[in-house]
Amino acid sequence: MQLIKHAHACVSLVKDDGRIVIDPGTLTPDAAAAVAAAEAVLITHEHFDHFDENLIGQALDARPDLRVYGPLSVVERWSARRGQVTAVAAGDRVTVAGFGIAVFGELHAAIHRDIPRVVNVGYLVEERLYHPGDAYHVPSAPIDTLLLPTSGPWTKLGEAADYVREVAPKRLIQIHEIMLSQIGQQSMARFLSPEMLTEVPLTIVPAGDMITV
Repeated sequence: MQLIKHAHACVSLVKDDGRIVIDPGTLTPDAAAAVAAAEAVLITHEHFDHFDENLIGQALDARPDLRVYGPLSVVERWSARRGQVTAVAAGDRVTVAGFGIAVFGELHAAIHRDIPRVVNVGYLVEERLYHPGDAYHVPSAPIDTLLLPTSGPWTKLGEAADYVREVAPKRLIQIHEIMLSQIGQQSMARFLSPEMLTEVPLTIVPAGDMITV
């Protein structure tokens, strides 16, 4: 399948005639175009940088064929659209636009004790590619390609390195990078490399580029 990298945590996946988009949030400039091109939207959690409520609501109004999947805390706001939205939780398996999806994880990574943790799920697509949302949850399945968050108020380099070691993917692709400068991204790639802390190099995919995964 093909992966299209959008800014921050958003990616589109394309296979045969199917297309899905994961986490089109308000920090992704082309989120509206990504949603318009997709048959379904997958949301990991309710934070604005992963989930643009107005955009998704308008898309659901305009496209009765659009399907949206996410935690109950996300999809319950469209309770009148039961046929279009589906709540998912850890342990679920669904087929979305021809993609097999397994759902893992339960909570967002801790930011601070004064900030409540929200529900966060990760998506394993076609038993190959894993999008963790905002968590270092290790899925109970082998992972070929791991999308790794590299910036944000909850991330930490040491924890990210340990997470990569535990998941042991064959390929590592950066997401959630918007808080890093180009120098910061290259610095993360240096630390997360076989020369330093991990067995697999961190691949930086520029927004707008497409790669095979």
